[in-house]
Amino acid sequence: MRTERASRWFVAASALFFVGFHAAIAVAAPRRVVVTLGLYGFVLHVLFGKAYALVPSYFDRDLAWESGPAVQFPLSVVGTVALALGPVGPPWLGPVGTGLWVGGVGVFLGTLGRTMWGNVTGAATGTGGANAHREPVDRTANVAVPIALGYLAVAAAGALATAAGFGSVLPQQLSHLLAVGTAALFIFGVGFRVFPRFLVATVPRPVVVLVVMAGATGPALLGFGLFDRALLLIGGVVEATAVAGFALSYLVLFLRSERRRVGFYAVLLAVVAGVVGIGFGLTVAATGRSPALVTAHYRAMLAGFLGLTVVGAAFQFYPPAVGVWPCADDRTALLSIALLGSGLGIQLLGLVGRVGWMRPVGTAAGVLGALLYTYLLLAAFARRW
Repeated sequence: MRTERASRWFVAASALFFVGFHAAIAVAAPRRVVVTLGLYGFVLHVLFGKAYALVPSYFDRDLAWESGPAVQFPLSVVGTVALALGPVGPPWLGPVGTGLWVGGVGVFLGTLGRTMWGNVTGAATGTGGANAHREPVDRTANVAVPIALGYLAVAAAGALATAAGFGSVLPQQLSHLLAVGTAALFIFGVGFRVFPRFLVATVPRPVVVLVVMAGATGPALLGFGLFDRALLLIGGVVEATAVAGFALSYLVLFLRSERRRVGFYAVLLAVVAGVVGIGFGLTVAATGRSPALVTAHYRAMLAGFLGLTVVGAAFQFYPPAVGVWPCADDRTALLSIALLGSGLGIQLLGLVGRVGWMRPVGTAAGVLGALLYTYLLLAAFARRW
């Protein structure tokens, strides 16, 4: 219960960062502010919270340090706020934020590392009973988790070294290591465990092997070859294989399933956005860095693939209908998904087509969708707190 309560705190903070992320896009804040709120704030906080809740059971272990989430939470939240304000605040804010954030990551990695000790590859899956037939897929999916944590460690070390003046890892490199190396790879690993169960369907193990292998290799090529066009293109193709494979596998699961819960539609939009986003990314790698295409790429991947996957999974873990506040139901959840998906689509069309009026319309829809999502999550948590 203690770990689950801490997990909800991380998810609640993530939702508030989600609102800030969309608001920052709406007011045309600097890109570093937007990315920090969306990636460090929204995506990584929900990853931290759900990792504490899910990884121990997926690796057939108990959480090594129950106080770990409570110790990490203020470090991560305050550190992320400081990092987000760094580009527009005093010079000392960025290094302080980096130190706090890295401290939180250290607690997270130490707690989960000690938890998985003796079963780092995830050979023991905790799978049994009616799900025993899923064990081969679960064992393969587990491999993604320690690799994702490794990318997180590399990014944290690079950020700390840069802040201390011992190295120079560019923000774009850190963003790729965290977004595709940690967040996307974690989604692949955990997604191949939870989505087949949610949808009561199966995914072929060779597909899981392909996605995990490509998802583990692509981030290194992208992160360290970001300014080498040949290496960037190779990394883009490898990562595109992972995202497209995951998208196709989820689509097949969705079509085979008789279940139609509200969160599933958000993930469906997420994988479509992921395919669109990798298309933008490959175009950038092949033709050069057009500002509009770069913006379209990171928004499709951050707000779309990562963001809508988080929204869909959150609605599955915390069903809107259990909320105690007015209008906390599936209809409001569908409205929030529709606003987030359509808002992103309008933004992308506005960026690519250079249609000025579409961008504010799309960003306004995104802010409203994020507000409704946050309202529904807090309404669900109000019953349990």
